[in-house]
Amino acid sequence: MLTAGSRQAVDACALADISHLQHVPRRYWGRYIATALILAAVLFILDAFARGQIEWQYVGRFLTAESIRSGLVNTVVMSILAMALGVVLGVVTAVMRVSSNPVLGWVARTYVWLFRGTPVILQLLLWFNLALVLPTLGIPGVWEVRTVDVMSPFLAALLGLGINQGAYTSEVVRAGLLSVDAGQYEAAKSIGMPRMLALRRVILPQAMRVIIPPIGNEFVGMIKLTSLASVIQYAEILHNAQNIYYANARVIELLIVAGIWYIAVVTVLALLQSRVESHFARGAGRASARQ
Repeated sequence: MLTAGSRQAVDACALADISHLQHVPRRYWGRYIATALILAAVLFILDAFARGQIEWQYVGRFLTAESIRSGLVNTVVMSILAMALGVVLGVVTAVMRVSSNPVLGWVARTYVWLFRGTPVILQLLLWFNLALVLPTLGIPGVWEVRTVDVMSPFLAALLGLGINQGAYTSEVVRAGLLSVDAGQYEAAKSIGMPRMLALRRVILPQAMRVIIPPIGNEFVGMIKLTSLASVIQYAEILHNAQNIYYANARVIELLIVAGIWYIAVVTVLALLQSRVESHFARGAGRASARQ
């Protein structure tokens, strides 16, 4: 409760003449400095490219060259197949991790530990040189084939990228499974659903909202990761660009061509990822609105 003195002070403040005061807008010096630095950096980069020894007509000429187009197709095909293999392995491994069987859990943890702990380029080289360890593949005395005839650059890249991706995808899927409330497991069990059926019909559909965004990011990363397959002579877009600039010495021009196509593919994937995320987030949005 205000006292008499407090009321007088409030009245004095309320009746004070403030017409002589001037409004001074707030200065965002941090924003101004950051914007100036960014503009300076952009102008510096543009000036460097403008003054550099870049023959831009070669960029336009090779942007749609047959070798570049075939490398682009190989890049996209390898990314899709390797990601599909990684998702299958990731789901299986994640289910093994949450299983009550200790042997399955140990195998899954060992797989994730091994393939997350070694560089992708090392795995590619190991698969490509598998013939040094296993000269033949098959069942001895029944059916055998030389490993060097089977382990082509395509197969080595698929196994190296796909199996490595499976280790990372398994952690994404496991996080999605753990994000589902434990009551959902109990509810499925109470109506007599077997564990695998409950995972497929109840748990996984709810976990997809958490799984899809990082899986989409992994797919985008896979597009760029396929460039490592050039070390085992897989004819993806960077490998084909390198073959061209080894012949005509237009290094920067061909690297710019490869970069343009990588950015184009990643942009399309980002738009598709956004649509897929919106589709799986619809139920969550309605649930949040009800709450």
